Amino acid sequence: MLLSLFLTFHILYDSAVYSIQAATAISENKIAILTNHIPNPPVINHPVVFPNRIHFPKTSRRLPQCLIIGVRKCGTRALLEMLYLHPRIQKAAGEIHFFDRDENYLKGLEWYRKKMPHSFRGQITIEKSPSYFVTPEVPERVRAMNATIKLLLIVREPVTRAISDYTQLRSHAATATLPQQQSLSSTSPLSRSFEDLAILPNGTVNEAYRPLAISQYHVHVHRWLEVFSREQLLVVNGDQLIEDPVSQLRRIEDFLGIEPRIGSNNFYFNETKGFYCLRNETGDKCLRETKGRKHPRVDPVVVSKLRKFFVEHNQKFYELVGEDLGWPEE
Repeated sequence: MLLSLFLTFHILYDSAVYSIQAATAISENKIAILTNHIPNPPVINHPVVFPNRIHFPKTSRRLPQCLIIGVRKCGTRALLEMLYLHPRIQKAAGEIHFFDRDENYLKGLEWYRKKMPHSFRGQITIEKSPSYFVTPEVPERVRAMNATIKLLLIVREPVTRAISDYTQLRSHAATATLPQQQSLSSTSPLSRSFEDLAILPNGTVNEAYRPLAISQYHVHVHRWLEVFSREQLLVVNGDQLIEDPVSQLRRIEDFLGIEPRIGSNNFYFNETKGFYCLRNETGDKCLRETKGRKHPRVDPVVVSKLRKFFVEHNQKFYELVGEDLGWPEE
């Protein structure tokens, strides 16, 4: 009888061991399938627990697969923070200025990679430096790193952007005129109005004034489209991003090939600031005080003159990107 009980116990023990080993083998096979055979495996933000096994996904610093290349004062920071709400997005901290500053570019791609955040396999790393858009040598340098990279270009109505640029330059105590224009007046640029800087004494538009030069988008985007295909560049409407962020973010999610995850529940309108702030499961966040500065009042006659000046420039931009953004013409 004792012998019979011993044999029964031994059979049950062997069966249990076999079951555990089989379950482990199946689990390991699932892991192999997830990591090796799915072209775009799902992002895993926490350990995956299988029977007798805990799998921690490995992270590493990766070169960006997407760049926000500009435009300055069109909402590049807001766009990056909004995209960061998506679990498939990782963002570089600050503006790296790798491609537009020779002293950084000469440090090499390994230096640049180390500036990137850690990311899981399947996540997209994004870096933004608005000066990339207007720096002539940047497109070729970006292609040398990654010829299939995706590019985000956020734009606003050109005159509004120029006034915003003037406002920031003035607050930073910066000289916004080019060297050849500095002799126009002995008065400090800080005390000069936008109207005085944008319109020359003879009544013509000061095309050399940097805020206006940057707003001539077609001049700069032409260089990018000589290097990259139109399919690699998504134009984001910065004015609509302010009014209805979800619709623009949905376009970007589709462009990046990631599932739609950012919705209206991720935003709330801040009456004091006058724009949308961000919200997720951990709390609320608004951009710092320097964002959304109040613009000075600009003479409507000057605004109308500038908008007429930009009609031809805007049309050239529309033709290059294949999209009419409907900016006012007067």
